[in-house]
Amino acid sequence: MQPDVIVIGAGVVGLSAALAAQARGLSVTVIDREGPAAGASAGNAGAFAFSDILPLASPRIIRQAPKWLLDPLGPLSVPPAYALRIAPWMLRFWRASWPAQVAASTRAQTAMMRHSRAALESMLSREGLGHFLRRDGQLQVYEGAREFDASLPGWAARQAEGIEFRHLKGDEIAEIQPGLAPRFTHATFTPGWWSVTDPRDYTLALAEQVRARGGQIVVAEATALVPGGVQTATGVMQAERIVLAAGAFSHRLARTAGVRIPLETERGYNTTLPVDAFDLRTQITFGGHGFVVSRLSTGIRVGGAVELGGLDLPPNYARADAMLKKATDFLPGLRTTGGTQWMGFRPSLPDSLPAIGPLKPRPDVICAFGHGHLGLTQSAGTAEIVADLLTGRAPGIDMTPYAPHRF
Repeated sequence: MQPDVIVIGAGVVGLSAALAAQARGLSVTVIDREGPAAGASAGNAGAFAFSDILPLASPRIIRQAPKWLLDPLGPLSVPPAYALRIAPWMLRFWRASWPAQVAASTRAQTAMMRHSRAALESMLSREGLGHFLRRDGQLQVYEGAREFDASLPGWAARQAEGIEFRHLKGDEIAEIQPGLAPRFTHATFTPGWWSVTDPRDYTLALAEQVRARGGQIVVAEATALVPGGVQTATGVMQAERIVLAAGAFSHRLARTAGVRIPLETERGYNTTLPVDAFDLRTQITFGGHGFVVSRLSTGIRVGGAVELGGLDLPPNYARADAMLKKATDFLPGLRTTGGTQWMGFRPSLPDSLPAIGPLKPRPDVICAFGHGHLGLTQSAGTAEIVADLLTGRAPGIDMTPYAPHRF
């Protein structure tokens, strides 16, 4: 039977949207080129980073970018083979770093975070998935007073939005997380930073809930948006409404409807070590080096950084090696044997805000992509908004900043 809704993408955003639509009484089929949890939804750091309200595009990042770009294994890199192709996106990113744009993006990101946090608690309760949630907080660490002082404007912006945090020094840091190298003299602890036991397991549990509610999950590659449905490699699948949640591949499908959206791919790398590799008690963010160390039920994950390299270049696992080497310096007791490397695609828009809403020439297509580092964090909030749009309700926040046609 033809479903009410086809969701393109079986990552955490697409499956959350499918569940939210089912909760409103809609029948749903999810299609994905590889199946549930095959991409960034499996390999991310596992954080619900509700305090992460500052856009990546900012004057601070623009000042640091030239230094970082000179290091091919640093926190931000662009492979030479991709430099010309990404130049228009980088220009938009630079414009998004202007103070007025940063302020607008911060307001919009704050609204999305509040909405997503409330939606997550509601969804976990409704679906019986609360056992996946951890409330261990996050520790941002700094090498000296200069790096700490440079972070203070960002914390002032968070304080203005009511986000709780504590600045720490010396022995106070070890009380939260023992075993850090003494080079980290300052830190900030954010207790409202939640995490998931394992992002892959969580996403697969969402898929099981979709099936339990009568939904289908079909392994098929969507190749085009066509009138009344989606073209796949095996034929046309029809539905009254389409949700485009294909992550880093979403812009290719939007283009088949005549819309160009400046979506780029942040290629993220990590190494997942055995669970006993370190006595990790909270997620640690090494902001000056662009990576995190996360405690999962399945291991200790060391990863992050940004490689703006598109979808087609081969992985450069030297980036994962570089982060792991730094982690051994920063956490002297870390055991690095027995790890598994990974690379995945994060869908990133220049202003760090997702694209959520109707595709302008195709009002039957609802966009839900472009969350960058925050796909897991904003998945439940995005899902509630998508369900509102599918059922004719007004979303709980102003949708103007997230409009797919804003560029």
